[in-house]
Amino acid sequence: MTAVPQQSRGLTPLLVPLLAGGLAALALGVYGRVHTPTGFAVGVAGFSGALPMKAWLTTGAFVLAIVQVVSALSMWGRLGVTIPPGVHRWSGRIAFLLTIPVAFHCLYALGLQYDVPRVLAHSLLGCFFYGVFTAKMLALPKHDTPGWTLPVLGGLAFTALIGLWLTSSFWFFTAIGLKV
Repeated sequence: MTAVPQQSRGLTPLLVPLLAGGLAALALGVYGRVHTPTGFAVGVAGFSGALPMKAWLTTGAFVLAIVQVVSALSMWGRLGVTIPPGVHRWSGRIAFLLTIPVAFHCLYALGLQYDVPRVLAHSLLGCFFYGVFTAKMLALPKHDTPGWTLPVLGGLAFTALIGLWLTSSFWFFTAIGLKV
């Protein structure tokens, strides 16, 4: 009886996803910096303005990100209860879709700003979020990645989204109020 060598689960399979994620983050940052901001909102239907739209959509994504963490913990057997896999997939899809109009408005109307520390942190977190999200989605179908890949990339996306919520929605709700 001969031993079957275990396949190496090195970092090579992560090269393309991480490179693509880094390029996505960099491209968003460069575009946000070189694009001349228009200064006006686009597509705020149902909201009184761009800031309430962004605050509420980001809050929706924030809540769904918590659903993502809970459902991921369930899928990895850390909760002792089973949540249907569709909950994880669909909460992630909807959370991502909620961020699109927010990111579009941020890039189109405001660009990447660095004058105020909170806004700089928000701008950089936004670029980082889309970069790590890109890397996670590209690493997802790969079965030869290290076992820590999805939890780490998912955790980074979650952390970035929490930072985005704190530097935008939380700030808006505490400074401006609960406007719709």
